[in-house]
Amino acid sequence: MTNLRMTCNIIFPPDPAAAKAARARWDSLAKPLGSLGLLEDALVRAAALTGTAEFSLSPRSLLVFCADNGVVARGVSQCGSEVTAAVACALAEGRSSVSPMALLADCRVVPIDMGILDFPGHPGVLGCRIRNGTGDITVGPAMTNAECVTAIESGIRLVQQQKESGVRLLAVGEMGIGNTTAASSVTAALLQCAPEDVVGRGAGLSDEGLQRKRQAVADALRVNCPTPDDPVDILAKVGGLDLAGMCGAFLGAALCHLPVLIDGVVSAAAALCAQRLCPTAAGAMIASHLSSEPAGPILLDALGLKPLITAEMHLGEGTGAVAAMPLLDMAFSVYSSGQSFEKLGIEPYTR
Repeated sequence: MTNLRMTCNIIFPPDPAAAKAARARWDSLAKPLGSLGLLEDALVRAAALTGTAEFSLSPRSLLVFCADNGVVARGVSQCGSEVTAAVACALAEGRSSVSPMALLADCRVVPIDMGILDFPGHPGVLGCRIRNGTGDITVGPAMTNAECVTAIESGIRLVQQQKESGVRLLAVGEMGIGNTTAASSVTAALLQCAPEDVVGRGAGLSDEGLQRKRQAVADALRVNCPTPDDPVDILAKVGGLDLAGMCGAFLGAALCHLPVLIDGVVSAAAALCAQRLCPTAAGAMIASHLSSEPAGPILLDALGLKPLITAEMHLGEGTGAVAAMPLLDMAFSVYSSGQSFEKLGIEPYTR
């Protein structure tokens, strides 16, 4: 874990002077103070992270971390693990649900194989395999501690590569059948919640399926006994390869001073792991939407973030994060318009 610790030690807090300058720019514009609400706050956060009020939100990329979860064998999802591979290929070919949204938002989609079951590879799917899916967390750990650290460090490197390629706004999503069970287990372990408080229906479970999923989370926590204050131990024991990679991506975003949009509950669980590993990493995060999963508000509250969108979404693939991008673009168009009180001959508002 030496490299991971070193990375966390060089992630510095956002720049308060840049935040102040961005807030002053908002306040100079000919509109009521703070009238764009969370959209203003999001751009102030971006300025603080990048260290300047003169930042950009383009180009942008969505990293979709794909992996399979052994817990699927417990009947916790409506479909089988083969769907993960099918959607990963669709992501690469521009045929998935997020693809037309990303096209509209001018966002590149980057699917990443962290451990798709029996996946031979596919053009356009970035190969970062750690292992061939995780173990069944109801009978043992998802992966070894070393594999978990490798996955986290892979996520960090992927973001560094995105920054080097010119990306200025990042979104983090996932695809992996069974991963809401893993995310619920991680959430329960981090926040010491009861399974019934954080487990939802995912992609549409029946009442019986929901009960199986709750029991799977309870069994995973009982069998593995993850350490509540050790995010790596939690991810290794009851998490998933996609979650670990996403945790690394959030750390990498903070390290690279890239604003990063959290997607739904799986993304938010990974973000909370990153925040627990390095509290200053939270300064890079923007909450895109409030998932309809029960863990959604619990996770965002733990992160101290408010969502830009409340639309009862729970699709995954980074769709919520991409949906927030046009909102940020519209806010940025006002922020950079220069339509000040002075130019319009209006008496300025004061705080």
